[in-house]
Amino acid sequence: MSVSEELFERAKCVLPGGVNSPVRAFGAVGGTPKFMSSGRGSRITDADGASYIDYVCSWGPLILGHNHPDIRAAVERAARHGLSFGAPCEDEVNVAELMCAMVHGLETVRMTSSGTEAVMSAVRVARRATGREKLIKFEGCYHGHSDAMLVKAGSGALTFGKPDSGGVPDGTASLTLTARYNDLASVAALFDANPSEVAAVIVEPVAANMGVVAPADGFLAGLRALCDKNGALLLFDEVITGFRLAPGGAQEKYGVAADLVTFGKIIGGGMPVGAFGGRRELMAHVAPLGDVYQAGTLSGNPVAMAAGLAQLRHLNEHREVYDTIDGACALLADGLAAAASKVGVPVTVNRVGSLMTVFFTGEQIRDFDAASRSNGELYAAWFHAMLRRGVYLPPSRYEAMFVSSAHSGADIARTIRAARAAFAEVL
Repeated sequence: MSVSEELFERAKCVLPGGVNSPVRAFGAVGGTPKFMSSGRGSRITDADGASYIDYVCSWGPLILGHNHPDIRAAVERAARHGLSFGAPCEDEVNVAELMCAMVHGLETVRMTSSGTEAVMSAVRVARRATGREKLIKFEGCYHGHSDAMLVKAGSGALTFGKPDSGGVPDGTASLTLTARYNDLASVAALFDANPSEVAAVIVEPVAANMGVVAPADGFLAGLRALCDKNGALLLFDEVITGFRLAPGGAQEKYGVAADLVTFGKIIGGGMPVGAFGGRRELMAHVAPLGDVYQAGTLSGNPVAMAAGLAQLRHLNEHREVYDTIDGACALLADGLAAAASKVGVPVTVNRVGSLMTVFFTGEQIRDFDAASRSNGELYAAWFHAMLRRGVYLPPSRYEAMFVSSAHSGADIARTIRAARAAFAEVL
């Protein structure tokens, strides 16, 4: 029995399903999850000593790769002064100032400890600011596991075939309306059916929890127009796209301004952290200025803020990083598509910047329905074939692959060679 297998057996006795986040259990692909012990650059090493080229990158925040020396040094310096204060520290101000400088329209930011908490709080602000209760979200988009967001959710909820979570009250779910991603008509119909009742439209500007799905031309601008017409706020969930697609995130990339924006672990350099922010008049509703209560004992944690500040400064000062990671991801996407085509495996490779997904289907993927028709069994077989060849991919067909600046040309070439053999194996 491998060390990972032994650890998983022990974990199942004390953790639900043996994991602390559902997708980690490998339920969608089968087999035993790998327990990781270290990471450096583009690679991670499991408890049995096997090394993998990693395209999960802690689900996105490791833009500079694992254990980047600048981030590690910042964490070590901060830890020498204390792990937590439960009081303000300088770096939370430094991070907030830099975020507001990098992201258009971001005037005030509140730190949280997770993306889920950030979304939950931003939704509360939207409801207070508009005096309305209903939300519009999109099938297959994931915004964390708060009650209001677990309706037609993505990511782990989709992976396990339960887009509506148990334990969510019917009354809460009834306030969340679902539209089709990339379908403005479905959004307009919901506004028409619920006049003056919708507080906000919340969207992943690039869907990344039904697999990577790009916004169609005019989709995000259309949402902006519909929100303006109907007196609702536009909420961009940039937990994945913020600071990864561009220094200013999806707002910069697509030229569409949101009213409120949520961020996640990228602003902590991989440490647990989140944030939400927007225009000053909206954020003035947040306590202690306003009556929207939001609090967090570890929000603005000094170690997490030090890590995030190191990464954000690097990204702001070395903006060529974005060309590097986007170019590497383009090479990888083209190489994987060509490798599949050569052996006759039908795949559609969706890529936006340094995010990508390989869907086992010949169909164009523009929404959740199309993503759900892709072949999960073939993906699972390919996942394990790649794992045996030293490449670690997302253990779910509904998740994104991430490329970091640490992924070298040699890493990309090796991955494509492994894929050729893996595609042939699953044919």
